[in-house]
Amino acid sequence: NMNFLPGIWWSLPLVLIWATPPVTSSWWYMGAVGSSRVMCDNVPGLVSRQRQLCRRHPEAMLSIGRGVAAWTAECQHQFRRHRWDCNALERGQRLLGRVLLRSSRESAFVHAISSAGVVFAITRACSQGELKSCSCDPKKKGSAKDSKGHFDWGGCSDNIDYGIKFARAFVDAKEWKGKDARALMNLHNNRAGRKAVKRFLKQECKCHGVSGSCTLRTCWLAMADFRKTGDYLWKKYNGAIQVVMNQDGTGFTVANKKFKKPTKNDLVYFESSPDYCIRDRDVGSLGTAGRVCNQTSRGMDSCEVMCCGRGYDTSRVSRMTKCECKFHWCCAVRCQDCLEVVDIHTCKAPKSTGWISRT
Repeated sequence: NMNFLPGIWWSLPLVLIWATPPVTSSWWYMGAVGSSRVMCDNVPGLVSRQRQLCRRHPEAMLSIGRGVAAWTAECQHQFRRHRWDCNALERGQRLLGRVLLRSSRESAFVHAISSAGVVFAITRACSQGELKSCSCDPKKKGSAKDSKGHFDWGGCSDNIDYGIKFARAFVDAKEWKGKDARALMNLHNNRAGRKAVKRFLKQECKCHGVSGSCTLRTCWLAMADFRKTGDYLWKKYNGAIQVVMNQDGTGFTVANKKFKKPTKNDLVYFESSPDYCIRDRDVGSLGTAGRVCNQTSRGMDSCEVMCCGRGYDTSRVSRMTKCECKFHWCCAVRCQDCLEVVDIHTCKAPKSTGWISRT
């Protein structure tokens, strides 16, 4: 189903960061528009290099759309307990664009996870035979040896190198125009995202032999679930390193000399993050009014932190839950439906609930 694509194209900030596509799904149907050139020329926000790749690999655009959906969901999962919860993605590309313009930790994470999402989606599409330009990893052929002994490469190894190559060409093309400080930062974080996917490539094997003995093994390489990449980049977000441009403008140095120099796996940022407490278009903040908080937590989702000291409202709600679950031999779990009454805590709004307007 290609109909979802126009509605999410803006969500890929590295590609269409400020595009506003007022188009319907009809432009995507190649039979109607006649050619991939016409189709790609109607995707708003692409730079010249991206249009060239789109014309050459029109079938890859659907895979990128899937990648957008995957990384958007992962971003929202990782930030679900924070003031900025990545749901600006659902409120419009202009709000997200404001977040990315600040060169903050959040911008660094979004660039990394979105780049990783494209790698994951393109690589998966290669393995599933959906792209004409790639297939399974052609290098994984013949025999090899690991700690368990000899094995034969078989099955379909994920062609991660192609996924990385395509993502680098397509996503990074947006940044090669300027090569200013923000572009260098984005390129660094894009690469960290691509490397994160490859980090969790794992070898899987199948045994052949009498009674399942492993006298013969067939192995292949497969990507791990995208959640592993998300969890890893979340740790990198929490340990992101603030940097400044070096004097010749070709790279970074740490802003605080007490911290280590960033590696290619680290996320980097220039500007401190806003607190995201109140609605502020200029920083891409929706504020935390109405957000659910955890009264017993001491973390970022606590009512004290989430509500920015404004206090919270409590409402009592009833909900159905599964209870008194019992295991029945063989192989069934039966539960009862129970009515549970719980307190829900939501952050109070500030005295002024409108958008901040800076003059």
